[in-house]
Amino acid sequence: MSEERRVHLSRSAPPAYQALAAFSKAVGGIAADGGIDDRLKELVQIHTSQLNGCAYCVRVHVERALKAGITADVLSQLPVWRESGVFSDRERAGLELAESFVYIHEEGVATDVYDRVGAILSEEEYVALSWILVSINAFNRVAIAGRYSVPPRDDLVGEDNDAATGAAW
Repeated sequence: MSEERRVHLSRSAPPAYQALAAFSKAVGGIAADGGIDDRLKELVQIHTSQLNGCAYCVRVHVERALKAGITADVLSQLPVWRESGVFSDRERAGLELAESFVYIHEEGVATDVYDRVGAILSEEEYVALSWILVSINAFNRVAIAGRYSVPPRDDLVGEDNDAATGAAW
């Protein structure tokens, strides 16, 4: 079976990708200023990437989550976060907001979600998390459109080396 070739958007249009990376860096500053800790930031980015089906970004953010001290047990509970007891109310609010951003085409951020999340998060936290979610959804689309490869863990090469070190973006 021959390997499918796709345009690699980040390599094909470096100025656009660099602008997206700069946007992501600005979002990181907003998140830090808004009191969003690394645990919450990585949890929402992993969950968003899982829902979007972006294996590449899941790998990138799982690596970062592990470095931030998030355990495999917590990571394994992400798909079933509503039934799990390992997440704080703040994290649950972030995960629910993440789902609204993935499925934003259905009804935007529904009023009941907005009210529930807003009862837990401050306005500053809501804004910061929203920008994180805009950013990760954009990166998911770049990686999914290009079918960025995710080889087995023992076969890290090229861009996966970047993902393993957290240098991809």
